[in-house]
Amino acid sequence: MQAIQFSQFGFANLQQVELPEPSAGPGEVLVRIHAAALNYRDRLIIEGSYLPDLALPASPLSDGAGEVVEVGHGVTRWKVGDRVTTHYSSTWIAGRAQARHAAGKLGGPQPGVLRQIIAIDQQALVATPAYLDDVQAATLPIAALTAWNALEQCGASPGQTVLLQGTGGVSLFALQLARLRGARVIITSSDDTKLERARQLGAHDTINYRRTERWSVAVRELTAGIGADVVLEMGGSHTLAQSLASVRHGGNIAVIGFLAGTGNGPDVARALVSTQARLQGISVGHRESFEAMLCAMTLARIKPVVDRCYGMEELAAAFSHMGSAENFGKVVIRL
Repeated sequence: MQAIQFSQFGFANLQQVELPEPSAGPGEVLVRIHAAALNYRDRLIIEGSYLPDLALPASPLSDGAGEVVEVGHGVTRWKVGDRVTTHYSSTWIAGRAQARHAAGKLGGPQPGVLRQIIAIDQQALVATPAYLDDVQAATLPIAALTAWNALEQCGASPGQTVLLQGTGGVSLFALQLARLRGARVIITSSDDTKLERARQLGAHDTINYRRTERWSVAVRELTAGIGADVVLEMGGSHTLAQSLASVRHGGNIAVIGFLAGTGNGPDVARALVSTQARLQGISVGHRESFEAMLCAMTLARIKPVVDRCYGMEELAAAFSHMGSAENFGKVVIRL
């Protein structure tokens, strides 16, 4: 079985290796992975700046989609031939997040999905919607569910204004899902071409933050001085101040990431993401929420935005492309 592993941190240490064929233990299934999607978290793990105590060697990536090829004793959720997508926080099935759920996250500390065949607990999978192919489905576990959960937690509703930062996977899913909720969407980017594509996806207003550095002022102008009801904070410490200046009185900020860096002071963004402590920290979601999101997406026929696909041996190049900020939507590895 072919797999990607790294025995030391750093992209130069990614290598394709041959592993023994796994077998399905009690309650497990074997899934042949056809596609796996990249997330910013994966990049930080490979660099060694996130989960620095991760046991090595390790397999990267959290998000995969494929087909069940074997079922172990006691498996009731799946049969051979079922199309499935991985659930990132594999032990978080429903209810409030608990500290113990961190140990079940795929791609660290649990083994990642960038392997031709994975053995995985039957509870750590959802059914792939029939209208999506595996490349599209692989984009869903982290980016789509994070966007869905952020809008849910912040109570985004018809007629409200939702402010999104950038045109990465989470923001584009949030754009589509916010429109599904009947919300008005404002989105920022430094690239006019990407902003035009966002408008084609349904964004009502766009702001180029390179030309408009105080984009919070532009948000206020677009909302008659009121501000956005919901803000999805992607940048972290460097953009949080502008998000706070953009949100309306009594509004909600969902702190999702720290793409712009953590700064030199107390890292509020990382702490909120970790603890999910309104500012509301968001860390993906549970399986029941994933399945509810898939029902909504299926009814609306929402298609994930895939920027580019790479081969398994091109993982370093795929991460380089994602890190260049040139991508519009998700970057996927096709196995």
